[in-house]
Amino acid sequence: MDQGRTTASRTCQPYHRLWPGRIPWISLLLVGGVLTWLVPAAVTAAGSRTLVVILGTGSPVPDPDRSGPSLAIVVGGNSYLVDCGVGCVRRAVAAFQKKGIEALRDSNLKVCFITHLHSDHTLGYPDLMLTPWDRRSGALRVYGPPGTSAMTENILRAYAADIQVRTKGLQGSSVDTVTPEVHEIASGVIFKDGSVTVTAFPVTHGTFPNSFGFKFVSPDRTVVISGDTAASDAIVEQARGADVLIHEVYSMEKYARVPPQTRQYLRAFHTSTEELAVIANKARPKLLVPIHKLGHAGLSAGAIKRELRKAGYTGRVADSHDLDIY
Repeated sequence: MDQGRTTASRTCQPYHRLWPGRIPWISLLLVGGVLTWLVPAAVTAAGSRTLVVILGTGSPVPDPDRSGPSLAIVVGGNSYLVDCGVGCVRRAVAAFQKKGIEALRDSNLKVCFITHLHSDHTLGYPDLMLTPWDRRSGALRVYGPPGTSAMTENILRAYAADIQVRTKGLQGSSVDTVTPEVHEIASGVIFKDGSVTVTAFPVTHGTFPNSFGFKFVSPDRTVVISGDTAASDAIVEQARGADVLIHEVYSMEKYARVPPQTRQYLRAFHTSTEELAVIANKARPKLLVPIHKLGHAGLSAGAIKRELRKAGYTGRVADSHDLDIY
């Protein structure tokens, strides 16, 4: 049974009430002169190592090569999504079809954690709710900040006609699995099952209320996700010695080119490469994965990593892309 601390733990009103009536180990293959990662079938077997699958590395600026912010922690046959930006379901299915990760088949997307309710982190939420609906056994479980229940109920209202036709017409979809089970969270342990324990901790995302980072502890790995945040000592404390730290970042090269008001916004809402280097040097994760790279467009390959090195960080850094696996 799930255990955790929540400010409100409830299922959104069902439809009929709203409307009466380190992988072991990935090898490299030289294909056409290109080194290609081979993900063995063993990664999906029960008892295999915990995987971090990056589903979307994008930002609010549209980029056809980068879906909206989303990732999955995969432990054995279970997947746990963090955020649901645009394209999250299709990227998950791509990981299933192309990488052999059964836990990311759309019918297996059963649990999602939301760091905050900014649109770029939640525009894929209706997709996550409704696309796998017919194939998912049981309700989608969602853990998010205050306001998640209202957002969920409003999405159900927006798609009322669709839901009505699918459940009352010839398609015969089940009304029992369309309404997510929403848990509005506070800081502390918010989820625990046989595979992971998830701790939420508050972060400062400018004036945006109720923003969280998450710490996942599985039998073999500790993974910390910053969420969107300005530089924070909370990240240092949560990520100290972690196996993987996944942290948002913006480029100082781009920062130098933007007007003063944009600079003020970036400092209040996000973390620069210089600040991230300080955080990572204090926390010393085994692997640092920068994501949600603001100002990434137009930068040369590896620019974020070079900025981190210039700022004095010498640890392992991954230059994240959609569908990368760590």
